[in-house]
Amino acid sequence: MIKKQVKRMIVLSLATICLLLGLAGLALPFLQGFLFLAISALLFSLYSPTLRAWIDKHTIRYPRIHAFVDKAQQFVTRVFGAPEV
Repeated sequence: MIKKQVKRMIVLSLATICLLLGLAGLALPFLQGFLFLAISALLFSLYSPTLRAWIDKHTIRYPRIHAFVDKAQQFVTRVFGAPEV
């Protein structure tokens, strides 16, 4: 039980850090803001079915991007394990 909570805290902390870096990257020319925002959205979508549905809805029109997002989601799930929603 505690292991699941620690894993969730780590994933959400990483997602928050990536979100902050992404927002800073939108203003700073040397930091890739979009990349960090995409990573943040992917990490947050592990625990938010609504965000995952939004990502699927907006990438389904572009099969290559959708396939990349699915591969990235599988990688994140393999690294951090399946989330307990």
